[in-house]
Amino acid sequence: MSQTVFCRKYQQELEALPQPPLPGKKGQEIQASVSKQAWDEWQALQTRLINEKHLNLLDPEAREYLMEQLERFLDNRETDQAEGYVPPSQ
Repeated sequence: MSQTVFCRKYQQELEALPQPPLPGKKGQEIQASVSKQAWDEWQALQTRLINEKHLNLLDPEAREYLMEQLERFLDNRETDQAEGYVPPSQ
């Protein structure tokens, strides 16, 4: 049986991340308050942002930008979107 966490994005109990997704205190905070579903959705958005905006992850400003977008995503605030991205129709 998998563990659950009260997800700060979805405001409900959902499946927890099996391990911290980032090193250090920030990763532990995310594991304690973000569901696997929300993290998977963030990973997809992050990948689109990196690719479309040609971000260099060696650049501290690019990493800071992504952390800002992560916080906005988890707090259900508007985030930047990849220009030209069209979500698949369902």
